[in-house]
Amino acid sequence: MRQRLSVETYIEGVLKGDRVTLSRAITVMESTHPADREMAGRILQTILPFSGNSIRIGITGVPGVGKSTFIEAFGGYLTSLGKRVAVLAVDPSSKQSGGSILGDKTRMEKLSRDPNAYIRPSATNLSLGGVTRHTREAILLCEAAGYDMILVETVGVGQSETLVKGMTDFFLLLMLAGAGDELQGIKKGIMEMVDAVAVNKADHGNETAVAKAVSEYRQALHLFPETASKVPVQVLACSALEGTGMEQIWKIIEDYHAQTSTSGYLQGNRRLQRVDWLREQVRQSLEERFYENDLVKKHLGSMDEAVRSGEKLPVEAAADLIALFLGASRPA
Repeated sequence: MRQRLSVETYIEGVLKGDRVTLSRAITVMESTHPADREMAGRILQTILPFSGNSIRIGITGVPGVGKSTFIEAFGGYLTSLGKRVAVLAVDPSSKQSGGSILGDKTRMEKLSRDPNAYIRPSATNLSLGGVTRHTREAILLCEAAGYDMILVETVGVGQSETLVKGMTDFFLLLMLAGAGDELQGIKKGIMEMVDAVAVNKADHGNETAVAKAVSEYRQALHLFPETASKVPVQVLACSALEGTGMEQIWKIIEDYHAQTSTSGYLQGNRRLQRVDWLREQVRQSLEERFYENDLVKKHLGSMDEAVRSGEKLPVEAAADLIALFLGASRPA
C-alpha cells in the first residue's frame, strides 16, 4: 500500500471531491491492517454527516445482457442531467478468480473519462464479508465526495444480488429477449427483489422479440407478491447500445424515490440496512479474531486432519475450536 496520508488529509480531499484522495481513502477501507482499520473508522465517523444524500441503485443481470454497456449509457445519461455518478462493483467471486471486476476500466472507457463520473475497480482477495463491508464504506465516501448517484453492479452469480439489494434503495434487473424460458434463467428469489426490469438490446431488428418479452415479464410479475415498498414493479425495453430507454428508466427510479421518501419506506429501509451492517460487522470481527487466536492457529491443522480422516465430525471439531477460542478447554 502507498504511504498513508493523515486522517485529516483524507477527509479534506474526500469532502472536496478529489478523486485521487477518494480512491486512496477507499483503499484504506479495503485494508485489513489494524492501523488502517483504525484510520478507516476515524475517517468514516467524520464524513458520516456528509453522506446519505444519494440515490443508491443496484444493477444486476443475466449473463451476456450487456451490463457494462448499459451502465456506461445510463451513467452518461445521468451526468448529462448534471448528476455526479459513482460506479462500484460487488463480486464475491473475486477472491477465487483474483480478478478485478472493472479491470483497467476499459469496459466503460467513455464513462471513465467523464469528469462527473467515478469508477472504482472491485477489490480483490477479500472475503465475502470484506467485499460487503468495503462496498458499504465506499458508498458513504462517494456520497461525502458529492456523488449523488451511486450505481452498485453485481458480478457473478449467487449471493451478490442479495448483498447489493441490502445496500441500495432501488434494484434494477437487466434481462434479454429471445433466450428461451427467460424467467427460468434467473432465480425466483432475484425476481422477488427487483424494483424494475429492463429488457436490453431492443435494437438491430430485435424490437419485436423485446416487446414480447416485456409483455411476458409484466404478466409473470402479477404472480409475485406485492413488494415491501408497495410500489409496483415496472417493466420496459431499452437499448444500451443506442442509448434508448435511459430517460424512461431514470423516470421510474425518480418516481420510486419520491414515492418511497414520502411514504417513509426509503428511510425505514436504510435504517434496517444499517442494523444488518452492524450484525455483519459483529460476525466478521468475531471470525477475524477467531482465526487470529494463538490456540486456534495451533490446533486448526490437526482439527482439519481429524475431520478429513473421519476421526471427528465437523460439528465436533468446530465445538472444540470454539471452546479453545473462548478459553473453556482444549483438545486432548
